[in-house]
Amino acid sequence: MYMPEKKILTLCVVYDKNRILLGMKKRGFGAGRWNGFGGKVEENETIEEAARRELLEETGFRQASLTKRGVLTFIGEIEIPIEMHVFSVSHTVGEPRETEEMHPRWFLHDEIPYQDMWPNDSRWLPKVLAGKNVEGVFHFNKDTNTLLRCEVKEI
Repeated sequence: MYMPEKKILTLCVVYDKNRILLGMKKRGFGAGRWNGFGGKVEENETIEEAARRELLEETGFRQASLTKRGVLTFIGEIEIPIEMHVFSVSHTVGEPRETEEMHPRWFLHDEIPYQDMWPNDSRWLPKVLAGKNVEGVFHFNKDTNTLLRCEVKEI
């Protein structure tokens, strides 16, 4: 059976100078965690096209300005390495709507619920919110609840 070398995902972080929009994942991988919006890159789709599609599917935003902010790599005891392409999102049109997969909610920057997010988010997200580009490598245990070690740098 063919096993790909890595899984390529997207993550869109919607924010302004005071607030960030996070989605409570309602089902599937990551259910019960606040997160940005994104997912798998489909066949014959560019990474940016996937980011826009996932943002539309999970928030209803049809138009948004995307800026590439970096790549996060997840390795360790997980099933297959993950390469996540992170985008910041500004100038959206409309209001976010709840979907079958995500319940969106705005948070002030100083009220981000890191305790209910992925264990690595507090390591890279503040840099993106400050307008920086990042590169990170995160080593997780098999259940993805424990961050074993990480490296994050501004690029």
